[in-house]
Amino acid sequence: MDEDETPAVVQEADDAYEAIRAINHLTITQIHAAPTVYSVLGNLKGLGHMLPQACTQLARSLGRSLDKYDVYEDDGGDPVKSVATATDHLTRAAELAAELGAELEKAQSAISRQGYKTKAPEGN
Repeated sequence: MDEDETPAVVQEADDAYEAIRAINHLTITQIHAAPTVYSVLGNLKGLGHMLPQACTQLARSLGRSLDKYDVYEDDGGDPVKSVATATDHLTRAAELAAELGAELEKAQSAISRQGYKTKAPEGN
């Protein structure tokens, strides 16, 4: 890989970040009815259900990087310790993401029967 080339995994994470950022922007002032929110929640709950796997695999990858590369800490610290700490945090993040997915699924289920009609303009 060229030194200036961004690894695909970094680009995908950047795209996910930008997508959530765009959702935040689109929901600041816009009003979205249940059918739209239902669809959004369907996709977001998928994130919650898939993030645990991503966190677990990233932790595993970090551990394997210690054998594949000559890993060092800029401050002279022990890379094994920082990987172990990161793994602990990634494990907890995976647990929380699973909870997030479950909560988003419950929110989606709560509005699953809603529809809407456009209100007539006032004065008619």
